[in-house]
Amino acid sequence: MADKRDYYEVLGLQKGATEDEIKKAYRQAAKANHPDLHPGDKEAEARFKEANEAYAVLSDPDKRAKYDQFGFAGVDPNFAAGAGAGGFEGFGDLGDIFGDLFGGFGGFGGFGGQGRQQSRSGPRRGESLRVRLTISFEEAAFGCKKDVTITRVDQCPACKGSGCAAGTAPETCPDCRGTGTVVTQRRTPFGVMQSSGPCPKCGGSGRIIHSPCPTCRGAGNVRAQKKLNVSIPAGIDDGETVSLRGQGNAGSGGGPAGDLLVLIAVRPSPTFQREGSNLYVTADMSFVQAALGAEIQVPTLEGPVSLNIPEGTQTGSVFRLRGKGVPSVRTGLKGDQFVTVNLQTPKNLSRKQKELLQQFADLAGEKTKKKHRL
Repeated sequence: MADKRDYYEVLGLQKGATEDEIKKAYRQAAKANHPDLHPGDKEAEARFKEANEAYAVLSDPDKRAKYDQFGFAGVDPNFAAGAGAGGFEGFGDLGDIFGDLFGGFGGFGGFGGQGRQQSRSGPRRGESLRVRLTISFEEAAFGCKKDVTITRVDQCPACKGSGCAAGTAPETCPDCRGTGTVVTQRRTPFGVMQSSGPCPKCGGSGRIIHSPCPTCRGAGNVRAQKKLNVSIPAGIDDGETVSLRGQGNAGSGGGPAGDLLVLIAVRPSPTFQREGSNLYVTADMSFVQAALGAEIQVPTLEGPVSLNIPEGTQTGSVFRLRGKGVPSVRTGLKGDQFVTVNLQTPKNLSRKQKELLQQFADLAGEKTKKKHRL
């Protein structure tokens, strides 16, 4: 056995790995090298067999303890041959592992006749639908109601979802016995493998309809257009979603309907910037207002309000208006509004204004480009 690789190395594990880590590593190795995914690839087949052998030892507490203590000599030297010729001894949960691994490839039920058949004909939830709704900045802040029109799959009103014409009933499929799934077996170099798939006789429904409903032609559902009124909560932000439960496609087999997910797109405001529940706005003030102090009007979502500008306010100063932001969707509490004041330099001054400013400059000891005298 000198040419055999260490079982932990085969699965990419360290000694002392947990049971969950061993199982996860085996799933990855088996899926990556499974013969059905690599037909004719001898190297992949060898790696698959090697991973099976490693898992059979490391997943068994007794065999693993002997292997950890004595190496290959501590485990059955005939194990590999037994695994190659018959079933996989010691693989108590391979059906679960390969059911998880290959469910999307047609449903490998298990090995050695131990696979479990899963029903495809039980109740299934309908698909959820998605629609995009654009609203204004103010509608997002205050909340609103909007109509959306969708096309969805509804239960057929004529047959109530049975798919059968009035006065008739479906027959249970004799091939799959109503499960919607059939299991086939085939022998491989690694034992007997089971694979499951939709029943070809009933198409996976588990039922055979001899007299289909003339409205839905046996489907049990119809496509219909519906207008819904959506309540948009105050404070919703761009990219958030409103969910309408049960307004998606109808389920099958008595399953519930899916949801309608309304993705909100908010048009930007020319005045306000938003971060969470807080708003940000810029307001202009003149040189005189900044120097002497004043009250200026600033916009808010609820209309203009007065803001007190203290004497000597510098451009770029930020003032807070508490409770003038947008409400939180979760708590309903409003954020604040932050006002950044911007000093506007006057243009097109009259001669009198220039002379007065020149006097101010002279008193302040400041030099100007040109002298303006009365």
